[in-house]
Amino acid sequence: MFKTLIRSPKEITSSKSPVILMLHGYGSNEADLFSLVDYFPDNYYIISARAPFNVQFGGFSWYDIFLDFENNKISDDQQAWDSVLKLSEFTDDLIEKYNLDKDNFNLLGFSQGAILSYALALNYPEKYHKIMALSGYVNENIMPVQENVSKFKKLNFFVSHGKNDDVIPIDVARKTPLYLQEKNVKHVYNEYVMGHTINDKCLQDLIDWFKH
Repeated sequence: MFKTLIRSPKEITSSKSPVILMLHGYGSNEADLFSLVDYFPDNYYIISARAPFNVQFGGFSWYDIFLDFENNKISDDQQAWDSVLKLSEFTDDLIEKYNLDKDNFNLLGFSQGAILSYALALNYPEKYHKIMALSGYVNENIMPVQENVSKFKKLNFFVSHGKNDDVIPIDVARKTPLYLQEKNVKHVYNEYVMGHTINDKCLQDLIDWFKH
């Protein structure tokens, strides 16, 4: 369904392997986040997926982004939702194909990939565990309309954003922890002196969080 890069576990510690599914940002590809594989435990499958839509001048996206007459960014929410549905199905396919631990299926998304990670986890909370949402935000247009918050107990979010982000402003990102708090979703939220990226401090905090 999606083109992928895969790191198989370097060591097997159980009959079913835990996994991290990586979702890159707009205009990037599956090789981008895959550069982080060595920071994660050796017993994990690491699977980085390529988004389905081509972007002008190269790269790929999970959904199109347009500019209106006032240069405001408009997301194609229908495309975004279609990608959410396909990724949910892809999750099931991966579990079966690689004999993965369905109770330890984790997401790492950057920017547009983080936006989809929120949507995947909150629409299908039974499927995911730890969600690393970097430099993204909650798009409420692709969130569940009616939630049974008790279903969110399994979820655990690491949320990060750059104070100097010129792609997704920090004021937009600051609404995310409030949204998660309203749903009683376990999370940590950290801001860093950086732009639309992942700096060393953010990466170290992420890895430390993931270990616990």
